[in-house]
Amino acid sequence: MLSNLRIFAVSHQTIPSVHVNNICCYKVRASLKRLKPHVPLGRNYSSLPGLIGNDIKSLHSIINPPIAKIRNIGIMAHIDAGKTTTTERILYYSGYTRSLGDVDDGDTVTDFMAQERERGITIQSAAVTFDWKGYRVNLIDTPGHVDFTLEVERCLRVLDGAVAIFDASAGVEAQTLTVWRQADKHNIPRICFLNKMDKTGASFKYAVESIREKLKAKPLLLQLPIGEAKTFKGVVDVVTKEKLLWNSDSNDGKDFERKPLLEMSDPELLKETTEARNALIEQVADLDDEFADLVLEEFSENFDLLPAEKLQTAIHRVTLAQTAVPVLCGSALKNKGIQPLLDAVTMYLPSPEEHNYEFLQWYKDDLCALAFKVLHDKQRGPLVFMRIYSGTIKPQLAIHNVNGNCTERISRLLLPFADQHVEIPLLTAGNIALTVGLKHTATGDTIVSSKSSALAAARRAEREGEKKHKHNNEAERVLLAGVEIPEPVFFCTIEPPSVSKQPDLEHALKCLQREDPSLKVRLDPDSGQTVLCGMGELHIEIIHDRIKREYGLETYLGPLQVAYRETILNSVRATDTLDRTLGDKRHLVTVEVEARPIETSSVTPVIEYAESISEGLLKVSQEAIKSGIHSACLQGPLLGSPVQDVAITLHSLTIHPGTSTTMISACVSRCVQKALKKADKQVLEPLMSLEVTVARDYLSPVLADLAQRRGNIQEIQTRQDNKVVIGFVPLADIMGYSTVLRTLTSGSATFALELSTYQAMNSQDQNTLLNRRSGLT
Repeated sequence: MLSNLRIFAVSHQTIPSVHVNNICCYKVRASLKRLKPHVPLGRNYSSLPGLIGNDIKSLHSIINPPIAKIRNIGIMAHIDAGKTTTTERILYYSGYTRSLGDVDDGDTVTDFMAQERERGITIQSAAVTFDWKGYRVNLIDTPGHVDFTLEVERCLRVLDGAVAIFDASAGVEAQTLTVWRQADKHNIPRICFLNKMDKTGASFKYAVESIREKLKAKPLLLQLPIGEAKTFKGVVDVVTKEKLLWNSDSNDGKDFERKPLLEMSDPELLKETTEARNALIEQVADLDDEFADLVLEEFSENFDLLPAEKLQTAIHRVTLAQTAVPVLCGSALKNKGIQPLLDAVTMYLPSPEEHNYEFLQWYKDDLCALAFKVLHDKQRGPLVFMRIYSGTIKPQLAIHNVNGNCTERISRLLLPFADQHVEIPLLTAGNIALTVGLKHTATGDTIVSSKSSALAAARRAEREGEKKHKHNNEAERVLLAGVEIPEPVFFCTIEPPSVSKQPDLEHALKCLQREDPSLKVRLDPDSGQTVLCGMGELHIEIIHDRIKREYGLETYLGPLQVAYRETILNSVRATDTLDRTLGDKRHLVTVEVEARPIETSSVTPVIEYAESISEGLLKVSQEAIKSGIHSACLQGPLLGSPVQDVAITLHSLTIHPGTSTTMISACVSRCVQKALKKADKQVLEPLMSLEVTVARDYLSPVLADLAQRRGNIQEIQTRQDNKVVIGFVPLADIMGYSTVLRTLTSGSATFALELSTYQAMNSQDQNTLLNRRSGLT
């Protein structure tokens, strides 16, 4: 016991001051200068983290609290709604940090990358662990920028609940809709926090209406604001009929008083709160039968007699069922409303055992975990974040990676706890762990204790599937759902400063790809250059910057280009024969294929076989045929871009005995390329959905500029004093738009972009593009 306790001794001797490159580092050294001289850089605990006073509990309870007391939550929102500031306040009030960080000052805990601090945005999701009133909370702060949507996706996959943050003056914005849909996909219960209630133009009523209308959600108003914009000073707790007022003299918002609303002092506020509480009770009763029965039996005459605890339990059930969302409000920047938000997280969001995972029954008590994020640390190597669904993880444990079909060993187990990654002896189900020593594990990999454990789980799943008449292959049954990686829309070449630095660049790109699966790297077969493919201008810019700072390489980027696609407009047939003798062996293949366009959108070619093709022939050559068709469709005949929305039908295939599968694949590929060249061809360009928020005075120049960019305006909405322009615009015409928009609107407008679909270019634009690519213009 004492040897284990030694791990947790947090003092100047045992813990270094700070590591800026840690995921949960405390503050940059520059920001530490603002602290009083006598405050030490490390943190002194009078007792171990998680202990109150001298109440010594077992080490096990510190590391692994009961599963009912664990909350795995994410913070999600549109860019600039206040996610990181809210996270910073949460960490301060929970005792995780000693001073309030600020995004503008570049000293927040979760935005620790240099690029994040310079730009004031979140790029990487960051995980922190802290305690709040006896609960263990694993919190993940996610990015809001559309270029980093995958970061949100992979984190939501492992969370049990989420806090959606809204700018009270803007309500539901473009990226809010995206993250909300992602949470719907993963069945994540959430609570809403209307932030920036102190901002000019903040409107509680407007924000709630936008949640109801745009998100099609039922808001449960658990709080009402006391004042709005400059007059905002506190909130009313509708459930308990109390007012919470923050001390105006307090700089950090720790001091606030909770007073019951009285007829004498607050008659108007009491009346409004009583009406809101009655409406809340009726709303919850409509959604929860158990609560409705209770209200009808005991409290139908007077709702005031209904205990707050009964109402809170019912709201918890409704939140879990995702039939409604609790709504709270406050101002993170002005330190108001964060403590009640933390209480709501522990009260209304689910514990891991309340989130139903079907696959858990197949693993019983065996280890089952999902690797959802990889970080490269210069000292420790790859750090893999894991969500443990069942079983226990320990250091020196050998684990089996189902996706990679390999066995690895965890050397150390860490918990991002109190300024540091603290080494721990074990971690149980429901927790989020940080592991060191896994060399081959990547994002989305399923981790189990052994290969036999995975096979046993597959057999149980198979028996269950037979009962329910479901048929999955063995691998699908035991794999946890990974993340869907969106297709990149931008690409550019990247070159090292010299040929000798090429291996270093390849190593850096390999590490960055493992961290960020949305980054694609390929080799151009014609020029031999390395090509970076990313989700947007900012994404590629950040990658370039990270290669320079973290890996010390001054790389050169080529001009940014749009990722076009190609398709065909008519049906064509082609035949090809490959006859080659290698050594004393003759390889002879004759192929006839048909390529035709299809109406349904399909990134990969649809492969069909004519009835004349024998099953025996297909059995030995099907993989080679597929490989040949796929490789032919990677480079279209017009621009060398991927071909989509086509079906390839194999009409005849003759193979000489002894012909290798490589030759079959090469012949099929050549024949498909011949067919694609004969067809009428069409270039498809990425079409972006665009949302511009602009002041009324600047609306005309913005619309005129979008018209020049081939923009198609769908509607213009009114949001408070601003206009919101919603429409579509080709990606090729929106490059560098942020600079132009800033100039047109004196820096007052904001915009959000998201890939909508690929559309056919008109013949004039297509000819211009082809001439430019061939160097004729």
